[in-house]
Amino acid sequence: MGEPDRRVSVLFGKLTSWQDEMSALRRILLAAPLTEAFKWRAPVYTAHGRNVAILWNFKAHCALGFFKGVLLDDPQGLLVAPGENSRSARMIPFTSVAEIAAREAAVTVFIAQAVENARAGLKVDLPKDDLEMPEELVARLEADPDLQAAFEALTPGRQRGYILQISGAKQSKTREARIDKWAPRILEGKGLHDR
Repeated sequence: MGEPDRRVSVLFGKLTSWQDEMSALRRILLAAPLTEAFKWRAPVYTAHGRNVAILWNFKAHCALGFFKGVLLDDPQGLLVAPGENSRSARMIPFTSVAEIAAREAAVTVFIAQAVENARAGLKVDLPKDDLEMPEELVARLEADPDLQAAFEALTPGRQRGYILQISGAKQSKTREARIDKWAPRILEGKGLHDR
């Protein structure tokens, strides 16, 4: 049903790992009522103007990710968080085409649920962020009103990304260096991973 995106085809031609597995997942996604796009250097699948799914190519496995995976019914427990700080995204890791074939029915159900959730405009109800802003970032924002205004204008997810990135440094000097590194992007209104 979905139309292949030329840029995704080019990407698949350059894959050095998981090419067969990624192609098998792509075939399933293109059979669904999704539009294929190339975003964040990855194949992304949309429905009703919303991002629904993404294909990831990791060293140890490839994965089908769902942007609002926490909203999906998962009686078999196939969906996992992509990282310790993931709040709404969930993924299914795969290491073989046989594994994809064995789980195709479940994957198809997840895709149908995700498309329906996009059509209904469902949102993930995230609790208030419990992250503590590093003192170096607080001091820098207080000292630079332009940076503070730009930071406050970012989406909560982008703010969270910067807080996690800066807080991840053990030494104050490194946290300050990270603030220096990311300040121009914050002033441009961009998140860590925006292009």
